[in-house]
Parts: sequence; structure tokens; C-alpha cells
Amino acid sequence: MAKDALIRLSHVSLLYDGTPALDDVSLEVGRAERVCVLGANGSGKSTLASVVTGLLAPDAGTVELCGERVCADGAPDLEAYRRARRSLGLVFQNPDDQIVTSVVEDDVAFGPENLGLPRGEIAARVERELRRVALQGLAQADPTRLSGGQKQRVAIAGALAMEPSALVLDEPGSLLDVRGRGAIMRVMGRLAAAGTTLLHVTHFMEEALEADRVIVLDHGRIVLEGTPGEVFSHGARLAELGLEVPFAARLSQRLGLPWTCGEKDLVEELCSGAARPTAGAAAAATAPAAPPLSPAPARPRRPLVSVERASFSYDARGRALDGVTLEVAEGTSTAIVGQTGSGKSTLLRLLCGLEVPDEGRVLVAGFDTRTRHGRRGARRAVGYVMQHPERQLFAETVEKDVAFGPRNLHLPEAEVERRVTRALDLVGLSSRREASPFALSGGQRRLCALAGVLAMEPSVLILDEPTAGLDPRGRALLRSVLARLRELGVTLVQVTHSMEDAARAERVIVLNQARVLAQGRPSEVFAPEREKDLVAAGLGIPRSLRVARELERRGMPALGDPLTTDALVAALGRVRAAGGATAGSSATAGSAAAAGEGGDA
Repeated sequence: MAKDALIRLSHVSLLYDGTPALDDVSLEVGRAERVCVLGANGSGKSTLASVVTGLLAPDAGTVELCGERVCADGAPDLEAYRRARRSLGLVFQNPDDQIVTSVVEDDVAFGPENLGLPRGEIAARVERELRRVALQGLAQADPTRLSGGQKQRVAIAGALAMEPSALVLDEPGSLLDVRGRGAIMRVMGRLAAAGTTLLHVTHFMEEALEADRVIVLDHGRIVLEGTPGEVFSHGARLAELGLEVPFAARLSQRLGLPWTCGEKDLVEELCSGAARPTAGAAAAATAPAAPPLSPAPARPRRPLVSVERASFSYDARGRALDGVTLEVAEGTSTAIVGQTGSGKSTLLRLLCGLEVPDEGRVLVAGFDTRTRHGRRGARRAVGYVMQHPERQLFAETVEKDVAFGPRNLHLPEAEVERRVTRALDLVGLSSRREASPFALSGGQRRLCALAGVLAMEPSVLILDEPTAGLDPRGRALLRSVLARLRELGVTLVQVTHSMEDAARAERVIVLNQARVLAQGRPSEVFAPEREKDLVAAGLGIPRSLRVARELERRGMPALGDPLTTDALVAALGRVRAAGGATAGSSATAGSAAAAGEGGDA
């Protein structure tokens, strides 16, 4: 147990509609301790965060926060809660739940103002925190006009401006790009070094490596606890819980290397020539090279979406898109990547006919969105899955929710039934059609919302960060559904911050500062000569490709630019089977770590 605990929970339980969200949880977090909370969607992580910040009082148990006993044996002390909250900060998963004003600097000032601080002190804190999250240039902006990642940084700045003794962050990086997540992790590191207690909820396993201690929740109970190394050594147990180990650990296990969570250590082992590929990798080594993950189309396909020199501005501050030109061919899969604020979501709104370009034009299924008729046609052709599609769920059952759109089209009941059955089959929810959508897991709720869009049978399916906020199991489930849709010839356009997801598409479009930086097949976009540009744009390359290039820099034979973990394992197996020379031991692995995060594998 932690010494000098700032947060102490003893046998805490909390029920939602009779179901335990927390079940007999005991936890202590010491001053200046950095604790990471992992768990599948619905495991109780957000509920724990709310209890720790005094937003929820438990039904049973005792809670002590910042020296105040705020709840004793399930009986809350409201005055003690009021005193404790002055020393507690919380960053919600969705920034829209936290932003309260129409000006960025006013929103950051909101907390300090409620603390009754002098005006000069408030101004100094606002300026400091906006600089810390790189938003000083948007101090006068309307937060509702910002991108999702920019909103999240506003929320984080607002929490930091209160200078809390304990800061709880609930998935703070779920909407952020690679650079943004890295910046938040560095901020957390500085706060921990300065003595701030941190409780960090995340679905990114690599982020947990920075913690002093990791706890894993399942159905409201703590089932694993220890240092990151201790917790991640339970790979099989984590898989049962819908989680995973970090990329380096997964790869080291598949290659028969000593277990490690560190990418630098993994590269060192690989350079030593100690890799012993698993049976699957050995078989791949003797088999012909696998075809590219996203081969070029065998025949030309007509453009279903065309953007011609399109520009768009929300206000006089500058262009959200500037002279963008691109095409999406029928039946293909396209990934759109770019740092927060690069114009990705704005581009999707243009494709859906929700906005009209100031200059240029957008054609969707032959409809020109500059006209009212064209916008109506584009909206019929496009199925739009927003960042939080599960928030559109409302019906009593999954079946009724999915049927809502087709019924609004006044289709015959037999046609509605056909579409509902097909959509639920595509997303793997046929057995849950009579269930309440609110009884589904986080990943299943997102699939239910996706089914509602698919039931409209759009010509093109557009998804804005579909895996954001999902646990590893939910991400894998959604990716398998998208892969199936792709096999069926559905045209897919996906905005993502995951370079691994982008590498699985047939085509990648990179936006940077409202312009197209690069576009082409993944092998072209992630080519060695483009790596510096991608890193400079706040992005990176897939982790497997990053490791392969570091190994080649150290002298290993060419590995063929593997875009996925499977491809890297197979490439290393072929090198091993061919008796390829190992790399020299004098180089360092620093450049591999410096190349930037690539997203989850």
C-alpha cells in the first residue's frame, strides 16, 4: 500500500441500476505517485476516476481524498467533498463534456476563477497552460469550432490551470494525434516530477510503461496490480481481459526473444542475432513473399468521390482546407491521416455535404455539393460514422435502433427487415438484436451504430476516428468488420491517428496544415524518403516499419519495408533462414525511439 496516501479507497462499491460498476475496491495512491488504470470498456475505469475526483459518492465503503474523509461507510460528507475538490483535477475522455464557454482562454480561466484567485494570477495561469498544450495562438477561438484533439487540449489546460494536488486523466489521448499524445505524456512526466499525483486511465498500452504502478480492472474489481513489467508479464491473462501487452512485448514473444516491453531492448536483442522465430514465422520464412497488404487495383475504378482544389474557412482566422485535390475510387479503402487541426474532420464534412467549399468543388457519386440538390444527393450516397457514433443510440432494442433509418425512408417492412438482418450480420450482432443497445459493451455499441448506418446502404462509408476510445478487443473487432466490408466491395474512407490502420488501407492521404502533404499507396506514403516529412508533420510510421528500418541502419539485410507486425515477423524469419548477417553492436537504438509513435498495432 502507498505511504502518505493522497487518495485512499477502502472496500468501495458503487451500483448503476443494480449492477456493480465498482465492486469492493480498495486502493491507495501516494503523493507524487503516477498510477495507470487499464481495463476493457465497461470495466469500471471511468467510474473509478469519478469517485477519485469526488464527482460520485459510492454506495458502500470509505473514501479519503487530499486529507479529507469525504465518505465513511457509504455516507458522504458534502462539506468535506467541497474542500477536497479544490485540490483535485479531472480531464474527461470527451472534451465536449468539459468545455463550458465560447472562448478558449475563458474556458481555461473558468476553474481558477471559481477558486477565487486574483485576476493577475488567473491570467498568468491561463497563459502558461495554453503555452504548455501549444494552443496560445487559439486563445480567442471558439472551442466549438476546434477539432476534437484541440478541444481535448483546451480541457487539459483548464484542469492544469487549477494546479491540482492530484490530477485524474480519463483517456486524455484518445482524440489526439501522435505528437499530441507525446506532448501530454511529457506534461504528465513533468507534473509527476514536480510532485503532482497522477491517476491515468488509458487504452494505449505503451502509455502505461511510464507509470510507477499499473492496476487492471475487470467488472469493477482490481484483478492485477504492480509495476508495468509485472502486470504486462501476465500476457495470457490480459488477453482474457480484452487487453494486450505493448508492441515490443508482443513482437519479442513471437520471435522467441527474452520478454521485454522496451523497443530499445527489443532492437538490441534482434541485433545480437538471438531471434528464434515461432513456428508460424519459420513457415513464412520458407514460403514465397506475401503479396503487398494493399495491392494496386488490377483495373481502373471510377472515382466515387472527387475533391477539386477545395478550400474552406470557418472564420477569418485562416483556412481549414486550402486547395485540396484528391479522389476516392469505387470499392477502395482510403485512410486520411494528419495531426490534430490539419483539416481531416473538415474534409469529411465536405464529403458528406454538411459544408460547402468556399473555392473548388466536391463531387460525391456524381453529385456536386455546391447545389442544394447535389448536397441532398451526396447525403443519400454517404454513410457518416462520427467520432462517437454510440451517442446516437436511443431505441429499446438493437433491432429497432438499426431499423430507424430505413423506416424513415418509408421502405416496405420486408425491405427494412432485409436491411436490418444484413447489417447486423455484417457487424456480428445478429444474436443481440433483441438486446438493449445500452447493455452492449463499448465496442458493440459502436458496431450497433455502424449497423444503423450500413442499413441505409450508402455508396461510400466515411468514418471519423472509429477506434478512438475503444479497448484493444473493441479495436480488433471493429477492424475485422471493416476488413469484411472492404472484401465485399464497400468504399471506405477512414480518418485515423493509427499508422497501423492507415497501412492496411489501399490508399493513404496525409493532411498537414490544411493541405495535402502526400497521397498514394501505403508503401509510397511511408517510403524512407518521406519519413522525415511525416515526423515533422506530427505523425510517424508504423511501429513494425520503424523497427525494420532501425535494424537495417544497424547493418541487417533489407527487410522489405514491412508495414505490419506479421510482415515484420515473416521478414525476420526469412533473413534468419537465409543466414543473413546480424547488425553491428556499436549502434544505438535511439533513432528507433525518436522516429515517433506509430499508433497501436
